[in-house]
Amino acid sequence: MLSNNKGLFVTAMMLVLVGGGAGAAQPQQAGLAAMVGDTPVPLGPPYSVGGVTYTPADPVSYDEVGYAGAIEDGSQGGVTETGESFIPTAITAAHKTLPLPSYVEVTALDSGRTILVRINDRGPMQSDQLIALSPGAAAQLGVTGIAPVRVRRVNPPEQERAVLRGHGQAAERLETPAALLKVLRGKLGPVRTAASPPTRTVAAKPRPVAVKPVNAGRPGADFDTPAPKPVAQVAKSAPKPIPAPPRSGGYVVQVGAFSSQARADTLAKSLGARVDPGGGIWRVRLGPYATQQAAQAGVRQAAAKGFENSRIMANDAR
Repeated sequence: MLSNNKGLFVTAMMLVLVGGGAGAAQPQQAGLAAMVGDTPVPLGPPYSVGGVTYTPADPVSYDEVGYAGAIEDGSQGGVTETGESFIPTAITAAHKTLPLPSYVEVTALDSGRTILVRINDRGPMQSDQLIALSPGAAAQLGVTGIAPVRVRRVNPPEQERAVLRGHGQAAERLETPAALLKVLRGKLGPVRTAASPPTRTVAAKPRPVAVKPVNAGRPGADFDTPAPKPVAQVAKSAPKPIPAPPRSGGYVVQVGAFSSQARADTLAKSLGARVDPGGGIWRVRLGPYATQQAAQAGVRQAAAKGFENSRIMANDAR
């Protein structure tokens, strides 16, 4: 009798444990199904778009410079190549050949700012564009339109991967030194897309006054003007938008950094800011301010104009 009772007791306990385990597994499985996966998909065979063939690959080391475009929707009509819904605010990108998903650090070669990006789609299919950024990634990087970038494949910790899978932003990396930016920009080729500014090709031609409106209707007028005159005019007008260097010390709010002085001057005028040149870069800054707390006013001023990624920095002007 005791042995039979003992057997019934053991059987009953096993049923309770099995039933409890099955009930606990259901919400966990449902939660996993709702999460964005991070399992690499097969690379797949080579594919062709517009007569160009692309071969997916899984390089151990990938570090390239080129141009970043923009992606406004998933390549599959609201869905990415990985099968995920396209989220405009997520920090994602499209690449022609890297594994899906994979992670890269993207550096803006105009400013030196670097962010972590998750690649989950195929593109861009313009042959001279290296990567296509989602609106969220472009905003965090502080770029618009076609921008020169460095793309370096990395293996970030799981905490950062989870943040990007959850459509958040990972912490920005250290700003790239000016000397390295100069070397990286030297590796860039010309932009060949229809969306690129026409002045990029004009600037490469040895015609110093070709972009002046006064000669726009006279194809031969540029050659009638002696070369030293337009050069002298540019030299006189270039320093005008740059205010006198401020006193050293304190803090400044850096709104942006550009390889084009004209772009920096335009932004500075709209903000009432100054332009600090150095190392081939023109930095748009507000200030100086005596304390970091006082510099918050400059951050708010820039944000009111639509520049929400401004940073407080030590004033290095001399």
